[in-house]
Amino acid sequence: MQGGWSRRNFSGEEAARILREWAGSARGLQYRPGMVRPNWLIMGGRGSGKTRLGAEWVNSLVRGFPPFAWHRHMRIALVGETLGDVREVMVEGPSGIVPISRGHRPRYEASRRRLLWDSGAVAQAFSSEDPESLRGPQFEAAWCDEVAKWKNAQDCFDMLQFGLRLGEEPRQIVTTTPKAVPIVKRLLADTTFTVTRMRTEENRANLAKGFLEAVTRRYAGSRLGRQELDGELLEDREGALWSRAELEKAHGLANGELRRIVVAVDPPASARRTSDACGIVVAGLDGDHRAVVLCDGSMRQARPQDWAARVATLFKRYEADCVVAEVNQGGEMVAAVLRTVAPTLPVKEVRASRGKWLRAEPVAALYHQGRVVHAERFPELEDEMCDFGPNGLSNGRSPDRLDALVWAISELLLSEAGNPRIRNLI
Repeated sequence: MQGGWSRRNFSGEEAARILREWAGSARGLQYRPGMVRPNWLIMGGRGSGKTRLGAEWVNSLVRGFPPFAWHRHMRIALVGETLGDVREVMVEGPSGIVPISRGHRPRYEASRRRLLWDSGAVAQAFSSEDPESLRGPQFEAAWCDEVAKWKNAQDCFDMLQFGLRLGEEPRQIVTTTPKAVPIVKRLLADTTFTVTRMRTEENRANLAKGFLEAVTRRYAGSRLGRQELDGELLEDREGALWSRAELEKAHGLANGELRRIVVAVDPPASARRTSDACGIVVAGLDGDHRAVVLCDGSMRQARPQDWAARVATLFKRYEADCVVAEVNQGGEMVAAVLRTVAPTLPVKEVRASRGKWLRAEPVAALYHQGRVVHAERFPELEDEMCDFGPNGLSNGRSPDRLDALVWAISELLLSEAGNPRIRNLI
């Protein structure tokens, strides 16, 4: 099992046993032999199978599942947010250690907070609420569940490490929903941990009928959905103009018929593989004088004729009033390219005279005031927004989606009288 396997060849008897065990039904991400690191971090969405994986991992240790070294008095730590969580989820829950046990099931002694196997192996329950309870006991292995929720995460995890001092190679598995909290960041940076990410969708066959469709319809693309369904670790960049919490509040529908709609385009300088994306954003003005972001139609590695065709298509689909095109990179080329696909397209050429940060600040202020809403989820656009700091994006790339957004919102809410100078390309 990943996180504790040594590279070796198995005998025919061992191979047959492997197929009868968890390996026979586990998905690839839940069971991958060949890993040599002693520790394993699994970050997964709700219902992705991470609890079942932790329980199977513990049972495999106790049964001496090859190549784990086995002896009668193995000591294991089970650590959860509370003692109730350890019992109700890790031990006795539907995917817990007891229900999924093969052969003789262990018994839980609630008064002593421990799980006993007939072999003499013992698993003790601990709570993140009481790190000091881990001072003294010693173990060969540990299963830590939902560390992102732990109340005294750093102290509790540290106390556990001092107790992992039995056997030839103490090991631990950590299963959690990803949250950008210090303990999760610490484990991700720890080179002794193998990291596995699992999505809820991957465990569709084991979920209630209709569950996945319902939660996907409601949360897909949202910050909560990306965290709880896709297992993504989402962070806000310090000093960024937008936060994810703020963008969650900005999702909504237009109030009444849209009075004006624009398509904003920020063309790349070239179409090479390493070139910037072509930012294309559609937005409209509703009855409450709010800007409503309708579409992120941005393209990567787009040839000029491709992004021009996309702009023309979106202009027609949304019955837009004009195209706002930044011409800093392409100059007259932008108008010429658009002319080839839509000769009568009404275009307003805009040229940036200030830096990206200065142009984005007033637009960010409109979000703070509740004057901009997103009609749907735009994950890639919102990632750029929450990563855009004074020095640009953290990866050094150009914020092309954000640039197009800024031009669109500026045109709708910040331009003089809201009436652009439009010319027909004829």
